[in-house]
Amino acid sequence: MGAVTGTARPEPAGPVRAAGCVLWRRADGAAREFCLVHRPKYDDWSHPKGKLKPGEDYLGAALREVAEETGRACRPDRPLPTVRYLARGRPKVVAYWVAEALSGTFESGDEVDEIRWLPAARAGELLTEYRDRMLLEAAVRELSALERGGFLA
Repeated sequence: MGAVTGTARPEPAGPVRAAGCVLWRRADGAAREFCLVHRPKYDDWSHPKGKLKPGEDYLGAALREVAEETGRACRPDRPLPTVRYLARGRPKVVAYWVAEALSGTFESGDEVDEIRWLPAARAGELLTEYRDRMLLEAAVRELSALERGGFLA
């Protein structure tokens, strides 16, 4: 038999590496809102995240994914717990940061067709996965700690 040709590359060994942010902004007054993204491919609500590109570090990927999925630039505050789970039978490792949304405008696309800015309690109700609700809770704790320490305006 001849050699097999094609453009598909074999999957690299090891876990899928991804990164994202629990993105927040100040609403009217002092209330915080959190950004959730709807992914039509999975019909779920989650935090903006995605796979690392070759040579990319976790934080760079998190910032890029936020920009691609929400249209927003952001300022990362603190790392959040790393999440590990199986995705289609393969281990996945996702590093997260809590990050403040800066400038930008959302445009609907194939990967993300809608975003919603919600208070923490309502965001927690909408998130599809339990692990994303736990990340939201961790982000709220981190932001509260930063405010008590006087680090957030």
